[in-house]
Amino acid sequence: MGILEYQFFQNALCGSLLACIACGIIGTYIVTRRLVFISGGITHAGFGGIGLGMYMGVAPTATAFLFAAASALGVQWLGNTKNIREDSAIAVFWILGMSLGIIFCFMSPGYNTELSTYLFGNILTITGGDIALLAVISCVLLLFGLVFHKAITMIAFDREFAASRGIPVWLFESIMMLFVAVTIVGTLRLIGVVLVMSMLTIPQMTSMLFTHNYNRIISFSVLVGYVATLLGLYISYHANIPSGATITLCSIIIYIMCRVCCAIFRKGNKKHFL
Repeated sequence: MGILEYQFFQNALCGSLLACIACGIIGTYIVTRRLVFISGGITHAGFGGIGLGMYMGVAPTATAFLFAAASALGVQWLGNTKNIREDSAIAVFWILGMSLGIIFCFMSPGYNTELSTYLFGNILTITGGDIALLAVISCVLLLFGLVFHKAITMIAFDREFAASRGIPVWLFESIMMLFVAVTIVGTLRLIGVVLVMSMLTIPQMTSMLFTHNYNRIISFSVLVGYVATLLGLYISYHANIPSGATITLCSIIIYIMCRVCCAIFRKGNKKHFL
């Protein structure tokens, strides 16, 4: 327990909780709408912004957000056109962002030690500024979700029905895609470009094993994500291995264990019924 006395570990605990709240909210929308690979495309497109920020000597988070936001809106716009499939639109921005990121990182003078943090994440290196950013993102998501809960839920489950009820689906989808971009950029330093998609999908998949209620999925996702984060932090600290990959691995193990338990429980109930 002595590790709790260190400021960097306190920052990690606080930042991971806020990240789990933000990812729990926006990840539920992503999984329900079946937009998992769109989030992956936005994540990797943001790498172009990271490379540009390092090349220009400015904050990579700011340029990554610009790339991620542009990619989010671009994917939605291209996906809505009749002659371009959505998966093709995702591939365009995915490849473009990664290509530009690699080029800008290669052109950057010297060796940037932050590159591996943005690629693979290191939750123990987050600062007070990162925590403040995550706090703002979480609060805005909570407020927006509470005010427009009904519209978001309807769009998440059936966008055609939502449109028939007079809800401006395109506007809400654009806003939610921007929230996806903001959340991804906000969690980059925690878990990295390579693994950030796991925080937006695996806790939600675990939660959906037990419920299909939208609000409960969000609540369970936050809980599952934070438990996986705490386990990952504990294991990575004592085993001296990367925290981002360990958190992701713990999240997957929790999902597998829950899925196996659900299968055993359902099989036992079926035998009891027969």
